[in-house]
Amino acid sequence: FMLFSIHLICWGGRSIWSKKESSIKQSDLNSPMASSASQSLPSDNLIHVFWDEGMLKHDTGRGVFDTGMDPGFLDVLEKHPENSDRVKNMLSILKRGPISPFISWHHGRPAHISELSSFHTQEYVNELIEADRNGGKELCGGTFLNPGSWDAALLAAGSTLSAMKHIIDGHGKIAYALVRPPGHHAQPTQADGYCFLNNAGLAVQLALDGGCRKVVVLDIDVHYGNGTAEGFYHSDKVLTISLHMNHGSWGPSHPQDGTVEELGEGEGFGYNLNIPLPNGTGDKGYGYAMQHLVVPAIEKFEPDMMVLVVGQDSSAFDPNGRQCLTMEGYREIGRTIRGMANKYSNGRLLIVQEGGYHVTYSAYCLHATLEGVLNVSEPLLSDPIAYYPEDESFPTKVIEAIKKYQKEVVPFLKDA
Repeated sequence: FMLFSIHLICWGGRSIWSKKESSIKQSDLNSPMASSASQSLPSDNLIHVFWDEGMLKHDTGRGVFDTGMDPGFLDVLEKHPENSDRVKNMLSILKRGPISPFISWHHGRPAHISELSSFHTQEYVNELIEADRNGGKELCGGTFLNPGSWDAALLAAGSTLSAMKHIIDGHGKIAYALVRPPGHHAQPTQADGYCFLNNAGLAVQLALDGGCRKVVVLDIDVHYGNGTAEGFYHSDKVLTISLHMNHGSWGPSHPQDGTVEELGEGEGFGYNLNIPLPNGTGDKGYGYAMQHLVVPAIEKFEPDMMVLVVGQDSSAFDPNGRQCLTMEGYREIGRTIRGMANKYSNGRLLIVQEGGYHVTYSAYCLHATLEGVLNVSEPLLSDPIAYYPEDESFPTKVIEAIKKYQKEVVPFLKDA
């Protein structure tokens, strides 16, 4: 089966989440009580954010894009795209943006080494410890473990575990792990794509160990969440769904292609669903994919825990992506996934940060995603970049072809 070099179409669909669900109005934020809203709102109308400033100490360096290379003939070397500035803006927009009254802040913590073995092999963890002890190492292309990086990676993993435990223990329905370095490319045995430890994968395993029967992981980062998929490739307890640009493998650290044929193995066959979208897919195309591929799969799977893996590198202006999502596209994805969580997992939803490398627009798109998760009745922030032209000629063709393939090949989707 071949996937096609196609430019994806737009979607005019509505959110599948009924408007009868409680919503937050713009007037709520203008109220004199807005500053104390996080204390007065019920916990399922709050987003519990887990964060620790130690994650800023991961210094990825400068060079030609993500190579760390100085060719000798450039006066200005830019920061590695996965730098602390991007997360500082995400942090500040949640603290001072209009969504701030609906955020509850929690301290992150470093993961214990013993906790890492639930997803990673001890040999790989030992490799990371040794690299840190020796002052750092480039583990694969663009992925630098420098002094401070290992401590930051442990904080990212531990903070994500804390966010999941917060949900499992019943302290809140929605938690967001604002973490770096990212994790979804990190496989059980190797680093990849700026990632050392698989933050989401560790949290999913914690949910399973904590009594969850079935977990859905929806990954909307622009790149295939290959590490998370690899970790659960033989499991029918975790449905991994990845919407990503059709980029294929990029070398030994990322052997997976992200094609529709990578469906899982053994008991896990059919429970890894890849949706490789053509370059240029925009808001309406992503919405069409959500309605026609993601929602039906979740409805058939019936999870009791939802994990949304977010990367704003799917945005229209990200230096690391070739897609065209705007704030409205992210907002609609947030609404849809919240609707699925309300329907199947008693509203329980963990959100885990991954990519997003436009220092300004990534923060705005994160804000929009969380607005959608809160089901705001009107946008709280206007889009500073706004409209980006989309090619509407291909989306439905691509998505319908993927749908036809999945219904023919994936057992639990045959009558979806």
